[in-house]
Amino acid sequence: MNTDRSVIYDNHGRPITYLRLSVTDRCNLRCKYCMPASGINFLPRKELLSYEELERLISILTNLGISKIRITGGEPFVRKNLIDFFSVISKNDKLEKVALTTNGTLLAPYISRLEEMGITSINLSLDTIDPDRFKKITRRDQFDRVMDSFHLLNESAIPFKINTVVMEEHNIEDIIPLAELTKKYPISVRYIEEMPFNGSGGNGPALTWTYDKILSHLKSRYLNIKEIPAGPHSTSTNYQIPGYRGKIGIIAAFSRTFCGSCNRIRVDSKGTLKTCLYDNGVLNIKEVMRGGATDKEINQLFRHTFKNRAKNGFEAERRRTQNHNPIEESMALIGG
Repeated sequence: MNTDRSVIYDNHGRPITYLRLSVTDRCNLRCKYCMPASGINFLPRKELLSYEELERLISILTNLGISKIRITGGEPFVRKNLIDFFSVISKNDKLEKVALTTNGTLLAPYISRLEEMGITSINLSLDTIDPDRFKKITRRDQFDRVMDSFHLLNESAIPFKINTVVMEEHNIEDIIPLAELTKKYPISVRYIEEMPFNGSGGNGPALTWTYDKILSHLKSRYLNIKEIPAGPHSTSTNYQIPGYRGKIGIIAAFSRTFCGSCNRIRVDSKGTLKTCLYDNGVLNIKEVMRGGATDKEINQLFRHTFKNRAKNGFEAERRRTQNHNPIEESMALIGG
């Protein structure tokens, strides 16, 4: 690990070292918590940052101290030639970690190549291990493909986690069966509070399955479940069931209890910088790049923007509401 690298801090003294980069808003699933059944108005290809622009962006940000990058979507592998993009960025010696979030439907053919490249972790989105519920939640019949990826990942050397969005009336009965996966497999299963980014103007049922309720549900089955230490910038509070090989995490994505240690920024699929999941975008990188700005000028824009970051997700949401920009976007556009 390179300990001599420079790190930039925001106006609240938090280091910014982690970039979540969405390479596409397109997805081959239609998960209820992410977009309507009819989908969203996907961006024309020219509105996406090209791979060359993405590589330039990563180069600028790693010079500012970004040391971890996670590629997200939509479903990243819907975008053609993504594996070649991974090959390029995995050679960036300023990146200590290169990770991926995927729904797993298109992943299987690429696992061995990702392993060879040294990809450091994969988050697999899986909200149920019941085929019928999977079809109802995703509105697609792709369960077997996802489970093929699950088993191939278990056979690989790539550490991976399962991300599960907890939804009233959709997958509550899966909370315990998913936790049971950690008995057999050395994986982490993380339960995520549902968020308002469903592409329908945030309309949806009120959040009832909060962090506390999820934990209470787990404790009702696992009386001896124990909290275990998490990393300094972890979004999840982590637990382990004694005797089980894996771990369990709960992410308070809607309650936003982890904002005080946030080291993450996002660039969404239309090339907009978000210094908080809940803001409306604070810098149009695509416009700046295509307007002819130099790397030095873009570097300075980033530095200025990072010094005007919202303290937490609630402040970020208040700012956009005050500017008459209510939450309307899909998580597929933002980057899951």
